[in-house]
Amino acid sequence: MQNVLSNPFKQALLKGETQIGLWLSSTSSYMAEIAATSGYDWLLIDGEHAPNTVQDLYHQLQAVAPYASQPVIRPVDGNRSLIKQVLDIGARTLLIPMVDSAEQAREIVSATRYPPLGVRGVGAGVARAARWGRVENYMARANDELCLLIQVESKAALDNLDAILEVEGIDGVFIGPADLSTSLGYPDNAGHPQVQAIIEQAIRRIRLAGKAAGFLAVDPAMATRCLEWGANFVAVGVDTMLYTEALDSRLAQFKSASTRTTKSSY
Repeated sequence: MQNVLSNPFKQALLKGETQIGLWLSSTSSYMAEIAATSGYDWLLIDGEHAPNTVQDLYHQLQAVAPYASQPVIRPVDGNRSLIKQVLDIGARTLLIPMVDSAEQAREIVSATRYPPLGVRGVGAGVARAARWGRVENYMARANDELCLLIQVESKAALDNLDAILEVEGIDGVFIGPADLSTSLGYPDNAGHPQVQAIIEQAIRRIRLAGKAAGFLAVDPAMATRCLEWGANFVAVGVDTMLYTEALDSRLAQFKSASTRTTKSSY
């Protein structure tokens, strides 16, 4: 049987390879599969701000499974029960939002590990994660390929960043620019020079600590800067935003052409 526990995304990060990703907010398995055929290294299936149920997340995991793009699930929060469900449906990489302290990070790590290392509930043997019991020794092997990423996106989290980076079991730290800039007093202004300086410093601190550093940048120039600062898993777009941009751009071509034709006929 294919090694369903293998996690190429985690392996690439451990090798120091840069991973370029795309945010999936459409909640559609059809759109997720289309994105998976594009060749992005990773696809973030968003359960925090997109209206995804656990079933929706499950269907999108199924849709991208045949392709090389690796799925990353972001649940709505770090709730232990929700983490258990997301792992049981087969997620191997998680991105947990709004982590403000080392204590919170340790609780999240614990939620992803089976006893005695953690508190993950035992039940994957009847779920997709272990192929309904067909993966031998799943519990003994699951931790090896689990990739746990957390989001630092508040002033409190920045203040605690060094302690968070010391937590064993955290593979990477993602800087959330929108929440972070708001927390720092610059709402809707992640491009403010002071915020930019803080983001750069945070990315460099994360990499110096030996962790992967992540970011979401819908502006290509910002994505390039983050890569130059050392971020090595960067999402460079959001499916819904790219869709609306393409729709508006196409309509503008013909709306403007139609307007010119109408005016010239008088």
